[in-house]
Amino acid sequence: MPWKLASLGSLFVVTLLAGCSSTSSESATDPVTTTDTGHSRCEAKAAEFTVGKAASPELLEQARTRAGAQNARFLSPNDMVTLEYRSDRLNLNTDANRVVTRVNCG
Repeated sequence: MPWKLASLGSLFVVTLLAGCSSTSSESATDPVTTTDTGHSRCEAKAAEFTVGKAASPELLEQARTRAGAQNARFLSPNDMVTLEYRSDRLNLNTDANRVVTRVNCG
């Protein structure tokens, strides 16, 4: 009986360790692990031309394109936002009159 428990325990340990190992060929062919070329990163300085202008869908699209962001949004003073940081998103902060006051990425 003890040899059955020992062999079962050994099998469990081997299985556990096999699950923790990884192969280098797996990561070499995975397209998700490619290096970031900077195309999806937002550049807020390129969208600073919007400060002082009235918020509009056209302005948002121009700013998104110039900043190289994947998506963009207007943030009003009372908007609720999450703490999620996304390097590919452009934020145009507006005042109560919907005039852009600040530009940032995240």
